[in-house]
Amino acid sequence: MSEKLILSASERINALLDDSSFVEVGALVKARSTDFNIKEYDTPKDGVITGYGLIDGKLVYVYAQDASVLGGAIGEMHAKKIVNIYNLALKVGAPVIGLIDCAGLRLQEASDALASFGRLYKKMSFASGVIPQVTAIFGRCGGGTALIPSLTDFTYMCEKDAKLFVNSPNALDGNYEEKNDTSSASFVAKNTSLVDGVFSDDAEVLSEIRNLISLLPSNNEEEAIDECNDDLNRTIPGLESFRDDARAALQNIADSNVFVEVKKDYAKGMVIGFIRLNGATIGCVANQVKDGGDRLTTAGALKAAKFVNFCDAFNIPVLTFTNVKGFAACVEEEKTISAAASSLAFAFADATVPKVNVMAGPAFGSAYSVMNSKTLGCDMVYAWPTASIGMMDAELAAKIMYEKEIEAAEDKVKALNEYKAKINSLQNSVESAAQRGYVDDVIEPDATRKRVIAAFEMLATKREDRPAKKHATV
Repeated sequence: MSEKLILSASERINALLDDSSFVEVGALVKARSTDFNIKEYDTPKDGVITGYGLIDGKLVYVYAQDASVLGGAIGEMHAKKIVNIYNLALKVGAPVIGLIDCAGLRLQEASDALASFGRLYKKMSFASGVIPQVTAIFGRCGGGTALIPSLTDFTYMCEKDAKLFVNSPNALDGNYEEKNDTSSASFVAKNTSLVDGVFSDDAEVLSEIRNLISLLPSNNEEEAIDECNDDLNRTIPGLESFRDDARAALQNIADSNVFVEVKKDYAKGMVIGFIRLNGATIGCVANQVKDGGDRLTTAGALKAAKFVNFCDAFNIPVLTFTNVKGFAACVEEEKTISAAASSLAFAFADATVPKVNVMAGPAFGSAYSVMNSKTLGCDMVYAWPTASIGMMDAELAAKIMYEKEIEAAEDKVKALNEYKAKINSLQNSVESAAQRGYVDDVIEPDATRKRVIAAFEMLATKREDRPAKKHATV
């Protein structure tokens, strides 16, 4: 719990929602402890304010934990109030937003409090993929409470006071908080995939949630579309200069140049987030070469896979920018990269939403295949003239394929360059891939926005079935 809250629980709700739109539910609920020999406390609202309101006119349900009541700890009635909000949200199909400041399990209620965690986890699991779930952490979120943001779709943290942990830093062998604060927003955002954004104060966190909600559909049966005030045929001179900076490229092609990125501090070689094209929300996945993304990593693949799964669950089309030379090669990556890459391949293959890929640079080997390739099920694949598609970099391929010829040549450098040119023109060229149907068109970079918009417009009524099954096992 923060020693001094920047905003109270009720103030956070009012700052999040449209003016005067909040309606409280369960305002008179208090704790129902029947244990003997326990000091009685007054627990107004049982430490959590629950209700519903509007964000830009869109219905949302919200709960905010009140750290002034037993540290915001979760007990039986506290959890029941949150579960009740989930029940209402599932009935009407509206997002749930949790504002967390919690001391964890309410020890005074023992097994009743412990059982309340299980009920809450179960309800959140049922809601996954049905309604968007967002959490923001302003104070402590520890122990069993740490599973709550892990079960939601997006999580934001306040930089100064927020703490997210299962075990506190001082409980870890050989560690203490002053040495390495493993619960801090900075540590969690950089070292785990749990946090989508860290912001300096409560107001910034709540503003970012409003931005996110405005981009998302209310449930898995709706689509996220708004008015577009940008030119659909806008060309972007010099876009090719951002080939290695996918973040900038996505921002340039987006309506009004707005790109809402998530998990920016984690696995920086992979960029994910949302833009609008002709008013429709589009999920974006891109290799960020500028930040080391020319090689696909375990963290980057899993980060992208989870995001694609979210987009597919909520009818959000997916756009990829591919620029990858292969998989990261080191002992640690070798332990996990195969499973992570297969998760990414499965996510793209299993997704039935419209999928468009822009090949911006090199696309080599299996890393190319798992990045939303045509054979994996991408609907439309475009390539810039700067793209190249093949098994591997031409120089390495030449050294393997023509090793004897290069070794026998009088001028080995000249021979290597000749074989490289041959491979680039016959095997790695984007024209060669297009001739075989793996690329639908080679486009000029400045026309990317209008070509991608046209593709998604064409795919707007896409329907694609999958074999009947309970669920996959990947």
